[in-house]
Amino acid sequence: MALCLRYAYTNFEAEDIFQEAFVKVFQKLNQYQNKGSFEGWMRHIFVNTALNHYTKNKKHYQHEDVEQQFDVSVAEVDIMSRLSHEDLLTLIQQLPDGYRMIFNLNVIEGYTHKEISDMLGINEGTSKSQLSKAKSILQKKILQTKTVASHVA
Repeated sequence: MALCLRYAYTNFEAEDIFQEAFVKVFQKLNQYQNKGSFEGWMRHIFVNTALNHYTKNKKHYQHEDVEQQFDVSVAEVDIMSRLSHEDLLTLIQQLPDGYRMIFNLNVIEGYTHKEISDMLGINEGTSKSQLSKAKSILQKKILQTKTVASHVA
């Protein structure tokens, strides 16, 4: 379910992806050939299901101008250890669609930019660029979270 939450906008959408992926796992169970781990095979199905869900529904998602959304300068500060898993997941879910997909696929799932470009039908350079922008946005969001938390404390 955690994987589905990283690719979805809402818990409801994540539950749909989760259910659809599990149905696919059971339908394709006879295709598992004991090559690699079963968990890895399942993860592949879940990721593909999440990407297919995104592709089918992307026309319904709101698009934002990311460059205008953030005007805070980024400072290199290591505050990741102070964020909970849930806080970080929430920040990742706030990324614009393309950035979130690339970030999840590369950083969390471990796919290369070449694999991502093949999966999403984009240039390898686009994948690299979007990952860089996603990391920059996350840094800004983390700093903003830290600033808000320090003012509250």
